[in-house]
Amino acid sequence: MIQTIIFDIGNVLAEFAWRQYFQAYGYSAEVLKRIAAATVGSRLWGEYDRGVLSDEEMIESFVQNDPGIEKELRESLKNVKGMVVRYEYAVPWVKELKERGYQVLVLSNFGRKAYEECKEALDFMEYMDGGILSWQVKVIKPEPEIYQLLIEKYSLIPENCVFLDDLEENLEAARKFGIHTIHFKDREQAGKELNQLLESAAK
Repeated sequence: MIQTIIFDIGNVLAEFAWRQYFQAYGYSAEVLKRIAAATVGSRLWGEYDRGVLSDEEMIESFVQNDPGIEKELRESLKNVKGMVVRYEYAVPWVKELKERGYQVLVLSNFGRKAYEECKEALDFMEYMDGGILSWQVKVIKPEPEIYQLLIEKYSLIPENCVFLDDLEENLEAARKFGIHTIHFKDREQAGKELNQLLESAAK
């Protein structure tokens, strides 16, 4: 029997609208590529997800990655409000699952700055029963510790849980704990697979 449904956030319930966000500043395509390489393409990005770096340290590290676009990096990363966009189905989907009696949690490598400054786009969080964001515990997926922490925090029975994530490496780590998984590609596919799993587990 499935009792708990666990969601990743990025590309599942919301997306990082990088291109639209940075294009609003009028940057060229070349600058957009350089910003991506200096930020998400940086070896330090994982430390940002962990919450090891403060916002100031994060920006300084990105600037050091490409001093030639220092102005653009400082300007665009000072306030990232608007970078995250919620999928329209997020709130109805979470509410539906809650109404059906399931516990709904999140487990996500979601940056603190984006979380704090883009809360309007994360309004589905108010319907959640909790969860763990990587920066809260200084551990990131697919490291086993973050799954263990979630299980212990909510006294979960792994075989009674299903985890939806868009990255196979994160799902593989979850399966090692006995958690059911669904590789999220789009809402229709994932919703169909989830309902099939819930129906099968209820028999």
